[in-house]
Amino acid sequence: MNNSRRKAAIRLLPILGVMVLAVTSWAQQRPPIVEQMAKTYGLDSFGQIEAIRYTFNLSFPGVTLSRTWTWEPKTGQVTYEAKDKSGKPVKVTYLRSELSSQPAEVKDDIDPGFINDNYWFLLPFHIYWDTGATVDNAGMQKLPVGQGSADKVVVKYPSDVGYTPGDTWELYVGKDNRIEQMVYHRGGPKKPSLVIATWAGYKKAGSLLVSTEHRGTADGGALHLTFSNVAVKLVGSDTWMDAK
Repeated sequence: MNNSRRKAAIRLLPILGVMVLAVTSWAQQRPPIVEQMAKTYGLDSFGQIEAIRYTFNLSFPGVTLSRTWTWEPKTGQVTYEAKDKSGKPVKVTYLRSELSSQPAEVKDDIDPGFINDNYWFLLPFHIYWDTGATVDNAGMQKLPVGQGSADKVVVKYPSDVGYTPGDTWELYVGKDNRIEQMVYHRGGPKKPSLVIATWAGYKKAGSLLVSTEHRGTADGGALHLTFSNVAVKLVGSDTWMDAK
């Protein structure tokens, strides 16, 4: 894969760093669905997780990639494993708190890839954590793809923060507080500007609920994104708990 295609793949979703935003009064009044979703996906037990492992697999016109991440939320340590252009295995471990001292490859390629993939993997948590984003519950709406309806939850980031400011997600949430489908609108000029994807293949690794399969389109091109090798390790344990 050439470098331009790799960067396009990285940017499938907004590459938003872990933002420290002021909690304003309106942010505190976000609809209950924000917390309900996060709890459904395992928020209450997230503090018990020592490490999370998953492989991000993407198939998109002109792009096929697979990269594995091991993330330790308490320390911010990230381990990246993939193959370079020649097929040689690459493994890099770094602390996100020390990103400024890392090589350009880590700052400009690997860590943005981590943020992108982590948002796909834990989107309900990020919406809960990112209190600067506005969230509106638009009520029951028809699903973007296929039959049926669900609660439409619109999440919008301000126009002056993040790597791609002004990004908007439209999440279609079922009665069980699980995301069923998603529409993403990019706030800036980078591509893709529109992603429509299903959330399916739900599995649990310990108490962590994960959607492992996403099918849809990105600017009209067929998109297939999956997570494999999903597992968590709890505090005080050396045993990985695989998703089932």
